[in-house]
Amino acid sequence: MSVQLKKTLPAKAVPITVVDRAAFQALATSLPEATRQWLATVGFVGAADSHALLPGVDGQLAGVFAGVAHAAHPFALSHLPLALPEGVYKLDAAGLALQPEAAALSWELGGYRFDLYKPARRAPATLVLKPGADAERGLALAAAMAATRDLVNTPAEHMGPAELAGAAKALAKQYDASFREIVGDALLKQNFPSIHAVGRASTRSPRLIELNWGNPKHPKLALVGKGVCFDSGGLNIKGGEGMRQMKKDMGGAANALGLATLIMAFKLPVRLQLLIPAVENSIAGNAYRPGDVIKTRKGLHIEIGNTDAEGRVVLSDALAYAAEGRPDLVIDLATLTGAARVALGAQLPALFAKHMDTARDLVDLGLKLDDPLWHMPLWAPYHAGIESSIGDIVNTGKSALAGAINAALFLEDFLPPQQDWLHVDLFAWNDAARPGRPVGGEAQTIRTLLAYLEQRYAA
Repeated sequence: MSVQLKKTLPAKAVPITVVDRAAFQALATSLPEATRQWLATVGFVGAADSHALLPGVDGQLAGVFAGVAHAAHPFALSHLPLALPEGVYKLDAAGLALQPEAAALSWELGGYRFDLYKPARRAPATLVLKPGADAERGLALAAAMAATRDLVNTPAEHMGPAELAGAAKALAKQYDASFREIVGDALLKQNFPSIHAVGRASTRSPRLIELNWGNPKHPKLALVGKGVCFDSGGLNIKGGEGMRQMKKDMGGAANALGLATLIMAFKLPVRLQLLIPAVENSIAGNAYRPGDVIKTRKGLHIEIGNTDAEGRVVLSDALAYAAEGRPDLVIDLATLTGAARVALGAQLPALFAKHMDTARDLVDLGLKLDDPLWHMPLWAPYHAGIESSIGDIVNTGKSALAGAINAALFLEDFLPPQQDWLHVDLFAWNDAARPGRPVGGEAQTIRTLLAYLEQRYAA
């Protein structure tokens, strides 16, 4: 951990003066002439994600000026931990007063690296903050996000269905939750045929992972995460470029685990059910085929138009099972469609919601928290495009248009009409580095969803 909480800040810690452009202009006139001239020489003006080192007369580092977008930005200090010299730092009272949650979160994420196989060349710099609920919340958020990233970044060789179940089991033990998994042919005996169909060709058994936590008297919240630990595309095999990052196809499950962690850590007054259908979409003689018709837990028959549209197939059984418990709300998180990425890019997960006002609230929250998602419609007239002539529904649309909407409409069929439901089609990956967000696995929307759940259940 690169953030330490101490009641007394170390006297020898190097001070960081945090400013935005306006604050720097206001502060600059009161700075010593030598400091003002040095900052002008190195071109520091308080721009976000910039910094300047201040030399002391003894040749040691005397201080740091750091530019931020604003005082509550969740990545305000993320550009510093791996850019500053190793050592201990503190925030200078002369600068902007950062929100403690933002300071702790941004510094901790700024020091994140996935180092399971390649040790880091250096340790991140350490920031000392005064303890408090806000700083502790920031550290909890960062820990959940880092764990989510680690799950997505871990190659499929070491993150198959069993290992994903192991992560959920460890989480259940940590928070005194119940855990179970239904594995292999037991899926057929317990009526989860679509999960079994997609995962049966792998040497690593498919499974449904379930975690339950909370007071039975509280409203029930069901979280469902797509756990396709590797997606070859099945018999409709992907090309090499399309398969390269398919270790990340369990990103929905990873994010669901991250959100579940925060729900339990912050003791939200809900009865949580976490469901992860975990499979590897592989190729073998017993692989499910294009043209097959699969019966689901709900009783609907899915015609398989393409084996590479497997995520919605495994989610169908999990959503139907979640609905049987009559939850107050169902949220599913899934790396479901390339169409969502074509429409919105890597940084904007697509949100589908039963209620327009809920969707608007979530979009506004996401923009405020810099953890965005964007509303897309459950456009009912498009349902005709996923209706099958020999089954109830087909897992691919009749055209390439509206692919993300078609997938959401498919999932909606497995829930009762009155069920409140949010579907998030996310990328779970940073394709370009930004401060605190290196290329690789990412926790997307979990801070926004947490804030929404806190408003809904704990306000």
